[in-house]
Amino acid sequence: MTTIATKQLFDEYRQQLQTIYAPEEAQTIVFWLLEHFLALNRTNVLINQTIEISQTQQQALNNALERLKKHEPIQYIVGYTEFYGLTFHVRPGVLIPRPETEELVEWVVQDYRDQVVNILDIGTGSGCIAISLAKNLAQSKVQALDVSSEALQVAQSNAVENKAKVQFIQEDILNPQTLLQLIPDHSLDVVVSNPPYVTPAEKSQMQANVLDFEPDLALFIPQEQPLLFYKAIAQLATQKLKTYGRLYFEINEQFGNETKQMLEDLGFQDIIIRKDGFGKDRMVKASYLD
Repeated sequence: MTTIATKQLFDEYRQQLQTIYAPEEAQTIVFWLLEHFLALNRTNVLINQTIEISQTQQQALNNALERLKKHEPIQYIVGYTEFYGLTFHVRPGVLIPRPETEELVEWVVQDYRDQVVNILDIGTGSGCIAISLAKNLAQSKVQALDVSSEALQVAQSNAVENKAKVQFIQEDILNPQTLLQLIPDHSLDVVVSNPPYVTPAEKSQMQANVLDFEPDLALFIPQEQPLLFYKAIAQLATQKLKTYGRLYFEINEQFGNETKQMLEDLGFQDIIIRKDGFGKDRMVKASYLD
């Protein structure tokens, strides 16, 4: 056993991570590490109490620190993240939920609060959108689709953990044969999606913890086809949405106007582009009038 003051422990780890991460991010990561491995919350750390750390705990912390120094996301190391007030398990091969996506969920919840609706989430990943909607729009029917069996395993586990009723479907939205038969035409109130939207040209701007560890399948689209998934999803939505049903997208900030034009060409109306908390075009809502 090693005896150490919590503030000293915190400062030691923070200093090591500040060579790689911004100071505020390094601080957040260390708080997360200490809570996960030692059950110490922020108050425990800041009051500078003296604690004992076992050899097993020390080894786990050191291993986590080495993984962080290689830019591995903290969410993969601890195995979970928080999203829209819920806890979601994540692991390599499954995209880590982002705060911007919480804003997309909030938009849907605001529009349909106290209503019972039929929802399809396309490209569900960890299940964060579908499960959050199922929890916040009680009695609504929520279905969620992904091409990745690994992602669906995680999503199903998250639905069980969060006691959310979601039907999961394995399907490629670019070739949705099963989906076309499974979901009746004009039966959905909402189609929502955060599909892959990063172009290869943007790789040089991305952080190593995303580029080196998160799944390409969930991130990237062909450079020459930036609206590949959006067009496929929107075309499906024209067939499956009820009259006045709505389509919600998280989008690449570079292609807001192009996304809007594509939706107009397919017959969508009342198209709204909304900025995220960072002031970037990040979400689109459109209504379909059959």
